[in-house]
Amino acid sequence: MKIAQKTIKRLKSNYHEWVLVTGATSGIGRELALKFGEAGFKLIITGRRGMELEALSAHLSDEYNTESIPVQGDLSIIEDVNKLFSEVSHLNIGIAILNAGFGTSGKFRASNIEQEVNMLDLNCKAVLIMAHHFANKMKAQPKKGAIVFMSSMVAFQGVPNAANYAATKAYVQSFSEALAVELKSEGIDVLSAAPGPVASGFAERADMKMDMSLSPEQIGVPIIEAIGSRSTVLPGFLTKLLVYNLRMTPRWAKVQIMGKVMGGFTKHQRSLVQGTMSKS
Repeated sequence: MKIAQKTIKRLKSNYHEWVLVTGATSGIGRELALKFGEAGFKLIITGRRGMELEALSAHLSDEYNTESIPVQGDLSIIEDVNKLFSEVSHLNIGIAILNAGFGTSGKFRASNIEQEVNMLDLNCKAVLIMAHHFANKMKAQPKKGAIVFMSSMVAFQGVPNAANYAATKAYVQSFSEALAVELKSEGIDVLSAAPGPVASGFAERADMKMDMSLSPEQIGVPIIEAIGSRSTVLPGFLTKLLVYNLRMTPRWAKVQIMGKVMGGFTKHQRSLVQGTMSKS
């Protein structure tokens, strides 16, 4: 899927040519970086894995003749966030895509609390700090700016078996909805992208086995085309189907339904525990 030429023209007219994509080495982040590179934008790409980041930078140069700046770091660590700010301070960033994040799943009581707090640091705290920084930076630039937040289908209700992860995305969704109104008069567009299940490295890290997943290629272009034209996008047919079918359902019932869905994604965890218990 390619970005429509009218969208490319609109984005280049409205925003500066530099696009920041955090969490760019895999999944949705990588797909967005590739699509922006193909469209002729310059890129700042971040990620924890240096080799993958350098490989992506080389691919953008070789395939699309796109200039890119790789910035390695873990954005859950404030020093690495400040490193990113320092390395891009001289650039006019037109679009900042705050994609870096991860999920967890399973019963909360059995979770690793250090991992859960780390997820809060990356999914919420880092997003808060970066949004504040780039909103102020964009306000001082000649052209408009845009900030894209990565929400999720799970952001619209509590989700048993992914309680803390869904809560982090609820924070992102609520935050972005408010900023979309607040920053509009400042010349800054805000978009929240709320995809459903996506086949990427996310599921492996979250220890989920997801059925009916979308591919990053199916949702990258819909996200890009929504920048500057709406405040929330549900990319992909499957995402729209799942969210719209639940729209008129009472919130308590949505929690129950999503708990069953997430229970299906995590049933292998319970099978593993039961198998371990039977052997002991």
